[in-house]
Amino acid sequence: MNRILFLAFFTVNFFMILAQEKIMLYPEGLAESNEIKVPESFRDPEFIINISEPRMLVFPAPKEKSCGTAVLICPGGGYSGVSQIKEGSEIAKWFNNLGVSAFVLYYRMPNGHHEIPLKDAQTAFNIIQQRAKEWNINKKKIGIMGFSAGGHLASTVGTHFKTKNERPAFMILGYPVVTMDKELTHAGSRKNLLGMNPSDDLVKLYSNELQVTKKTPPTFIVHAKDDKTVPIANSEQLFKALQQNKVPAEFQIFEIGGHGFGMRKNGIPADNWDELLKTWLVKQKLIQQPKSSKGKF
Repeated sequence: MNRILFLAFFTVNFFMILAQEKIMLYPEGLAESNEIKVPESFRDPEFIINISEPRMLVFPAPKEKSCGTAVLICPGGGYSGVSQIKEGSEIAKWFNNLGVSAFVLYYRMPNGHHEIPLKDAQTAFNIIQQRAKEWNINKKKIGIMGFSAGGHLASTVGTHFKTKNERPAFMILGYPVVTMDKELTHAGSRKNLLGMNPSDDLVKLYSNELQVTKKTPPTFIVHAKDDKTVPIANSEQLFKALQQNKVPAEFQIFEIGGHGFGMRKNGIPADNWDELLKTWLVKQKLIQQPKSSKGKF
């Protein structure tokens, strides 16, 4: 019975993804290669590996609900693939219910070419800006979100921007890889992004807790203390840097949650973090508080 339910769940989600508009990031061709020689494939029904053809799926908010806010979602996967459903389409649909348009990014796996994921994310961000009117989006309310290694990519977008147009309006990070310090990072993510023996300068450049400035966007972070894949110190160091630079930030810590919980209900303390995120989004004036809630969600 569990197998039947799983197959039904996967089928619904798979066809939901197929129904979304797909935007190729570089329709005229790629300027550089990640040098992955094997074709893209499914590691399992929810996880795609060896991505070399970057694109994003569009989940526009219903016009009658739209609040003008949009978010670019970077699923995690250790920079080897993307968890496209649990940290992608499911999150996008959650945002849609709040009137937020969402975009799920299928960024290229770096394979040691550290500049490639950031280029893909910034290109996707630029496309959203260019087509904002079409999707009823306020250009000043476009943010970035990421989980695990996708959280590293999202925090890179939020700390490495060079122009006003590249700056996200907000960041949301779920159990993110933040640092490239080999003592605290996720080893697989570091190896896939920076290669086997990165220079000290490269390690520092992609240790995003060191790249925070007063211009870093308001940030929401969630992480569990019992995360054995990405140590919570990643989030702790980032939050400290945000506080030091007086960047508005909220850090929700859970005793139990492990790694990769997404927004699925697992009967653990971390289950209610989505409600905390809703409250934060209201505080940041990114969504409206439902009139029927009378102060509560």
